[in-house]
Amino acid sequence: MKIVEEKRKIDKKIKNAKTIFIMAHKDLDLDALGSSIGLYSILDKRKKNCFLIIDDKKNEQGVAKVLQELDGCLPIIKGDSMQDYLYPRLQKNLLLIVDTNKKELLQNETVLRYFDADQVIVIDHHDKGKGSISAALEIIDQDVSSTCEMIANLIELYQVELDPYYSTLVLSGIVLDTNNFTLKTTEDTYYAAYFLTNQGASPKKVQYLLRQDIKEYIERQKLISNLETIHKTIAISKGSSYTIYRREDLARIADTLLFFNDIETTFVLGKIKDATIGISGRSLGKVNVGKILSHFGGGGDENGGAAKVKGTSIGKVETELKKLLKEQEED
Repeated sequence: MKIVEEKRKIDKKIKNAKTIFIMAHKDLDLDALGSSIGLYSILDKRKKNCFLIIDDKKNEQGVAKVLQELDGCLPIIKGDSMQDYLYPRLQKNLLLIVDTNKKELLQNETVLRYFDADQVIVIDHHDKGKGSISAALEIIDQDVSSTCEMIANLIELYQVELDPYYSTLVLSGIVLDTNNFTLKTTEDTYYAAYFLTNQGASPKKVQYLLRQDIKEYIERQKLISNLETIHKTIAISKGSSYTIYRREDLARIADTLLFFNDIETTFVLGKIKDATIGISGRSLGKVNVGKILSHFGGGGDENGGAAKVKGTSIGKVETELKKLLKEQEED
């Protein structure tokens, strides 16, 4: 695993830093939050002054549960107050970016102005593309299931004994991004889950964090009914233009559609704000959904990704999506 190979470089950066900041992507999910907290635990054990940057005003259910349960336990700051926490000698500050490598997807991209490229480490499992962050150390491993799997490896390398609750959060990120070990899962993924369970991670608690609201589940079933298939293997589902959906619901539907016969690629479209369309994509490998979604300003890898498009309609996004799928097929 690439993060294992880069441990010495990570060590050097951490050792030289006086204050370290951790930041993930907007609209936190359990992989972003779990990897952030797992990384924070490593730094905390090494007695490093460390802060988590979280600007999200609303959170999906699992993340909201975690942040509520850990209220007051973690040094969480807003990106706009960053200057108050910087070490006076600016070169002694370090920024760790997890679960994304795109500027526009960061919790607060203005934070980057305080750091030179050699003060930034990116730890991610998504494809690089337009808008990727300039960092001296980029640990981007597209063969790994999740950023939480990468951090689990790092935790083992540093021989850190995690709090069982934190182990559970890292495991939850793996379970989320693999869709309960059905996507992008290797023997290394299972080993990471075994390691975290040995650290006290609770599979029962993971399922609690991933539990769904029954009303929202019923709404998702309605969205699934509005389904179109292309070449019998690509499923496109779109929501009503009068309904606002949560991004995590679009992702869950995209996951679910892969369980149907013959379906190998899924895209789910829905309005997530007024005049903003969300897209979630999943693939078993034949269609690179990350590449497709990068055209909409989003990101991901060949197996999964997401994007949001402002100032348009579901119909227009659907038309553009079908055009891109046709172009990729012709290539």
